[in-house]
Amino acid sequence: MTQMRTRPDRGRSALGPALELVHTGRAPTRAVLTAELGVTRATAGAVAAELQSLGLITVDSGPAISAGAQGRPSHRLSVDPDGPVVLAAQVHSDGFRAALVGLGGRVVATDPGCGTVDADPAQVLGEVVAAGVRLLRSTGRRCVGAGLAVPSAVAEPEGTALNPLHLAWPAGAPVREIFARCLADAGVPGPAPGSTAAGFAANDVNLGALAEHRHGAGRGARQLLCVATGHRGVGGALVLDGRLHSGSSGLALEVGHLTVDPQGRPCHCGSRGCLDVETDPLALLEAAGRDPGPEVSLLDQARDLLCGDLAADPAVRSATRLLIDRLGLGLAGLVNILDPDRIILGGLHRELLLADPERLRQTVADRSLWGRSGGVPVLACTLDHNSLVGAAELAWQPVLDDPSVLLGQ
Repeated sequence: MTQMRTRPDRGRSALGPALELVHTGRAPTRAVLTAELGVTRATAGAVAAELQSLGLITVDSGPAISAGAQGRPSHRLSVDPDGPVVLAAQVHSDGFRAALVGLGGRVVATDPGCGTVDADPAQVLGEVVAAGVRLLRSTGRRCVGAGLAVPSAVAEPEGTALNPLHLAWPAGAPVREIFARCLADAGVPGPAPGSTAAGFAANDVNLGALAEHRHGAGRGARQLLCVATGHRGVGGALVLDGRLHSGSSGLALEVGHLTVDPQGRPCHCGSRGCLDVETDPLALLEAAGRDPGPEVSLLDQARDLLCGDLAADPAVRSATRLLIDRLGLGLAGLVNILDPDRIILGGLHRELLLADPERLRQTVADRSLWGRSGGVPVLACTLDHNSLVGAAELAWQPVLDDPSVLLGQ
């Protein structure tokens, strides 16, 4: 005979779901938490109190009712601004950035790191971890994990970077293993007392999409498509019903290799005219007749071009229209295949959308089957450093799954 769960058991099992609701902003009050969990007010109160005792959330001691609202006042819930953090890092072709990120996607502190990336991934990741350790020492915050975003498809379950095309790293570099070793050497702690951070790693655009779905422009979408170009190249990601779709081995949504100009630039994949080389920052600079400089990242140079010269320079306007049309063609093809209910754009693609939103949306609608994609919202990503925040989400996941891990239980 199956034993019935006791009420305390139900409360304990609700800790993870409750923390995720507060973490993602979906339970701003104890009343909402009660309704979302489907438990009694007493159980929700006990769950909130336990999460508060763990230093993860805060519960207002004096509940208030909003003007015009009905019913009893409810305690407000929020993540604890002084609570634990995770070490998050992003490596890209122009350098790396390390950060401490709390619950709710809050970036507590950052270190911009170096401006170049060594050909040896162990050297780079050692510097990344060292930067994170400096942040931990300077802030005195408790660390409960670490996550890493890299500009490459990361194969599962091995954790190898298969195609770091815009880095000098060898193909198949075991980034997760190297990252974990660096964390262990530096003594970066994990969630359980006395443990060492496991070290999670994944593709940067995948992680940016995950962060946007939980905390930004993708919140509430059932099938979220993210397309973004950072410092070099183009990536894509799909979040289905709250879960990142990474395929059978972590390699799904390599959208950068959709052809949008068969006579276009040679691509690293062996084809020509792919999104990867036709809509990234270097493509914009070249189309506008600008020589890229070494002193500032390509992404910053492209952004400066759009902000400073778009209205005054015909060459910049023409280049912008060209990239928007190519991006729109690629997005239409993805809509025909994936049928998302929302599209978000990051990096330079975000800036292209903001430069001429109607042209991009109309191009997507005109090039899709039956004009269906004209009804799909195309929005700009809203989070600063969303890949960093996504790397933090990887590190926070064990705590979100079971907050009691912080007690070593």
